[in-house]
Amino acid sequence: MIFLDICLMMMLILLCFSFLMMYLGVYFLINSLKIFIEINIFSLNSSCIVMTVFLDWMSLFFLSIVLFISSSVIYYSKYYMLEDLSINRFIMLVMMFILSMMMLIISPNLISILLGWDGLGLVSYCLVIYYQNVKSFNAGMLTVLSNRVGDVFLLMSIAWMMNFGSWNYIFYLEFMQVNKEMMVIFMFILLAAFTKSAQIPFSSWLPAAMAAPTPVSSLVHSSTLVTAGVYLLIRFENLFNDEFIFWFLMFSLITMFMAGLNANFEYDLKKIIALSTLSQLGLMMKILFLGASEMAFFHLLTHALFKALLFMCAGAMIHNLLNFQDIRYMGSISMQMPLVSICFNFSNLALCGFPFLAGFYSKDMVLEKFFLMDFNLFVFLMFFISTLFTIMYTCRLIYFSMMMNYSMISLNFLSDKFWNLNKSLMGLLVLVIFGGCYLSWMIFPYPYMICLPYYLKILPVMIIFIGAMLSYFMNFSVLMKLSFSNFYFMKMFSSGMWFLPIISTYGLIKQPMILSMNLTYYMDQNWSESLMGRGLIKTLMKMFFFFSFINLLF
Repeated sequence: MIFLDICLMMMLILLCFSFLMMYLGVYFLINSLKIFIEINIFSLNSSCIVMTVFLDWMSLFFLSIVLFISSSVIYYSKYYMLEDLSINRFIMLVMMFILSMMMLIISPNLISILLGWDGLGLVSYCLVIYYQNVKSFNAGMLTVLSNRVGDVFLLMSIAWMMNFGSWNYIFYLEFMQVNKEMMVIFMFILLAAFTKSAQIPFSSWLPAAMAAPTPVSSLVHSSTLVTAGVYLLIRFENLFNDEFIFWFLMFSLITMFMAGLNANFEYDLKKIIALSTLSQLGLMMKILFLGASEMAFFHLLTHALFKALLFMCAGAMIHNLLNFQDIRYMGSISMQMPLVSICFNFSNLALCGFPFLAGFYSKDMVLEKFFLMDFNLFVFLMFFISTLFTIMYTCRLIYFSMMMNYSMISLNFLSDKFWNLNKSLMGLLVLVIFGGCYLSWMIFPYPYMICLPYYLKILPVMIIFIGAMLSYFMNFSVLMKLSFSNFYFMKMFSSGMWFLPIISTYGLIKQPMILSMNLTYYMDQNWSESLMGRGLIKTLMKMFFFFSFINLLF
């Protein structure tokens, strides 16, 4: 009981700091303020260890959203993890995760960014393996090793910045833009961001990270770990160059397409939402490469709000379904859990870009910005189909969980803790409904008018209705099911992330693992046994069979 009070206290502290950061962010935005703080931690003769902090409206807004979501998640965890014996350790890990993200957000220095970056990677590993089974261990190893690739690129950029005499990258952005040789740093940062934000070919770790507890998934996949790469690229926005950015734009577009296609064939509730995160990260990267960094940041904030709520609702549903996550076992949940269903549907519709919810203000603007560009028909169709896939898997979730008849599993309402669980959803629900328009008024104080033909202007709304009909037709039409059963390989290819986990993980580590196992066996553990014991017996047996064979011949 004492711990639950401490948990509540942490939630209140984070909530107060969230409101404070939002107030300061609005103040900084109105007055165009930017504050750079240097704190001298240690100095010896001419050597100084300095901690630098950079505060502007962007970092303060992001801090406010991260802290608000974190407060909701900690209150949610208080009841979701109530029966867990190690809940104290869990909350401490979540707090370390939040502090690492805060370090990354306020740092203009690559060294302190590396502290936050590595902190996110290490604590995410501890949280993914939290349940301590084989599946969690494999997912944790895949997560941490994939993120180590990004850490290596960040370390290489730190080494390259020795040429400047300081690691405060924010002072050198204009010089890097002029000096083409220093664009190597931007390439390293770009590759590091691709690994952290799970773009192709580093996408396989993100669905695997679903082995973590649901409150962690809600925090990781909304505003912290996966958005760290996008946020870092927003800080390096001045270095985007038309010469090679188109190729990275194609990578983000393919990531968005692959994640949307995979989510339409997936049946695990948490993995569908994780793949929707991957799809939205591809969208953020794409609009960032188009040169609209403020728009990408706006979508990052709105996505954090509705994705956190979506995961928390999914966790409440899984909790009440006795830990089943297969959407085929669900149905008529709106009758049993009306409040959770309302929150779930609102966050799903915000993900769709339904008019006047949080996702609409950012996604509609992104779509119209893209329609204004002069890309070829292939890129336009890829983006259009990827957006259509988003609507399809969202409507598929609603069909399976809300509208189908209830199947197989009974709900368990033996305790009143579920009502306390639902209280944590209310704050995020308000922001999902009203947060989009508030943030759009703050970030874009003047009307962002994009003039397009009528058919392109109405297209984002039409995509929602087309996607809903296609989703119903694909999942409930007998003809469609029969046609898919004839293309089993294509279905497996689509649902298996284009065999990306096999290529990027299992395929790469299989031969080194066999080699290391043989080396361990023959060189380290049993060399004497293999040479003198079993090895001698095997040699004698081979000689015996050989001489027996010779004897039979003659």
